[in-house]
Amino acid sequence: MSNILKSTKLDIALVKPYFKTICFTLLLPIVFAAINRSLLTGVSFAMCFIAMTTGYTFSITEKNSMDRLFGILPVRKSELVIGRYVFVLAMGLLSLIISLIAQPLVLKVLGETVGVFDIVTAAIAGVFLFALYTVFQIPGYYKYGSIKGRVFM
Repeated sequence: MSNILKSTKLDIALVKPYFKTICFTLLLPIVFAAINRSLLTGVSFAMCFIAMTTGYTFSITEKNSMDRLFGILPVRKSELVIGRYVFVLAMGLLSLIISLIAQPLVLKVLGETVGVFDIVTAAIAGVFLFALYTVFQIPGYYKYGSIKGRVFM
């Protein structure tokens, strides 16, 4: 279990320079929700955007030839894969929480009514879309690499 967490921390360290870009991708759906005046649309857009950023770790590792580093680490390949999934799920969960807090606030400021049913519906749709995107993306990245695997994005 500790190797999985260490693998997740390694992925966080890899993506750390792109943190501002990822935060910016969370601001765009807030604007999109304000324009469309729909929480469901905004959360769906946010989960789609954050699912696209999951490829950062794959492109960084391929760009820097980190496969050799992973080969000498005392970690099994399965632990690296599970750690990558944990990282992606954490990113998805964090973006869902941020979206479900910020977007209803913006919509309330604009005079829209956002009920509990709207929040629950948007959360379920967001989780479903994120799972749908990542279920195809991550295995595609592992099988074909980050450049060819973008087809699954």
